[in-house]
Amino acid sequence: MTGAEGGADLLLLVASIVGLGVFSQLLSARFRVPSVLFLIASGVAIGPEGLGVLTIDSFGESGLSTIVGLSVAVIVFEGAFHLKIEKIKEAPTAVLRLTTIGAVIAFLGTAGAVRFFLGAGWDIALLIGALLIATGPTVITPILKVVPVRDRVAATLETEGIVNDVTAAILAVVLFKAMTVGEETLTTELYLQLFAERLGTGLLVGVVVAAVVWSVLQYVDLSPDNAPQNARLLTLAGAIIAFGMADYVFSEAGVAAAATAGLILGNAGLPYEDEIEAFKGDITLIVLSFVFITLAALLQFEQLFALGLGGVAVVFVVMFVLRPLLVFLTTRGDRFTFRETLFMSFVGPRGIIPASVATLFAIRLQTETAPQNAAGADLLVGTVFLVILITVVLEGGLARQIAEKLDVIPMRVLIIGGGRVGRSLAERLEARGENVVLIEEDPTILEQLRNDGFTARRGDGADVEVLRESGAENAKTVVAATGDDDANLLVAQLAKSNFDVENVIARANEPSNASAFEDLGVQTISAAESTAWAIDNQIERPALSNWMSELGRSGDVQEIEVTSDDLIGKPIADIGSELPNGVLIALVSRNGTSEVPTPDVELQRGDHITLIGRTEAVRETIEQCGTPV
Repeated sequence: MTGAEGGADLLLLVASIVGLGVFSQLLSARFRVPSVLFLIASGVAIGPEGLGVLTIDSFGESGLSTIVGLSVAVIVFEGAFHLKIEKIKEAPTAVLRLTTIGAVIAFLGTAGAVRFFLGAGWDIALLIGALLIATGPTVITPILKVVPVRDRVAATLETEGIVNDVTAAILAVVLFKAMTVGEETLTTELYLQLFAERLGTGLLVGVVVAAVVWSVLQYVDLSPDNAPQNARLLTLAGAIIAFGMADYVFSEAGVAAAATAGLILGNAGLPYEDEIEAFKGDITLIVLSFVFITLAALLQFEQLFALGLGGVAVVFVVMFVLRPLLVFLTTRGDRFTFRETLFMSFVGPRGIIPASVATLFAIRLQTETAPQNAAGADLLVGTVFLVILITVVLEGGLARQIAEKLDVIPMRVLIIGGGRVGRSLAERLEARGENVVLIEEDPTILEQLRNDGFTARRGDGADVEVLRESGAENAKTVVAATGDDDANLLVAQLAKSNFDVENVIARANEPSNASAFEDLGVQTISAAESTAWAIDNQIERPALSNWMSELGRSGDVQEIEVTSDDLIGKPIADIGSELPNGVLIALVSRNGTSEVPTPDVELQRGDHITLIGRTEAVRETIEQCGTPV
């Protein structure tokens, strides 16, 4: 075969891999399943176990190493870039413990299981344990895109993945270096030195590169016509340069450098940040697809089958013993509910770092003269890929079903229109702990909302796809709060007909349009009547009006459905004495009618009661008595 023919074949192979990767992403979006499932299936299909189109010789040893290295740089940088400090603060204690105590438990526990069930030497067992610390953004992020858990849960899982990617890569390289040099006299101090050299180099290079990129974007004229494009390219170059410089000094220090640069730049308030995020997101999808398919194609089933029941036992320990143990220990006493902790215990799939590094280590081990090293290569690759395959298929593929079963996907409130009305409503709802998403078209208003900490998406709220991407399928309430009645009416129609949202509320700017909304069965708030009602309250009931303006802060009013067996058949007089201090039952609604209850009214299952009182007392009563409406 001539060089030209070989180049054409390689070009066709690369094009095929990219095409399969994009198709896998489309399938993921269509079926709401993490993309890694389709990527692995595509890789196996074109690899030696399938069509045999892609083999380990397709790129060559050095070519594969370079491709994987640069790809990991982009992936890790992009994951860190999206990790905002404000989001990390949602669960700082849990993150710190997960990435320290949790990582140690995963490392030593996995190594022990490999040693016990597979009879591996401690060198290979510890190497596998180090690699399988990493969960990683490459598998966690696709899961969280289709499983919209609460922010504190998502922040914990994402941060754990990014930090553990770095930890696992550096620790594995240190152990691999010690294993291959064959020095029996390696001391603990030397291990710590090797680790510190790589982590320290990565941190230093990452900080320097981030500072340079930030300075250029802030103070250098990038040409007004091409400024967004230049900002995107400069940031991407920064990721690759940080990785390459650090990795040149110490192998695998590049992962730490890319993560450090990404975290700093992602929180530095860069100009054109939205354009940079969108661009890097697209690049990462292509790179992630390419690497996952390529590495999956190198998998040989005989390496998996050779592990036998011992391999299955290792996977069981990793998934159902170590992961729950470390999650429950490290999140204990934090703000997570038991169900959220259980969900995090079932979401620990391994991803690109273990797969890529294990493959490269195996190639190097097979070239070593020591026969025990060559024999360990198959055990290394087989164990790591078996854990990846099973955790990705089970935990990634069933993540949404697990979340729904555990009821950890919060029902969202969508507010279309981020103007004064929508913003004010969002402030009140978020103060009460609701999961609010604003949809706004105006880029200026959108930027202000995001700068002030609101979750806001750009788009036309009357567009079905915009509503879907914003979580309308999982919304308990949709509020159409724009200044355009036609837009509000269309939003209300879509929420009712396309997404079957139970509670749809629309703002009627013109009182004469209220009947059109009501004909749809939509709860309607007339702007004029609401203003008149507020003024009347201020005139006739100033104390109540002032207290109502503080709702969600010092006081609250909530309606709940009675579901607790302890309340059924009890009179209001008895229930009131058992409620927390500072809360009253103001109304009881039954069969469409509402009344101020007398002391002898007995509650029935399905009654709606309205609670009024101090914010803390109202929330405590909700947990004790029923389900919020």
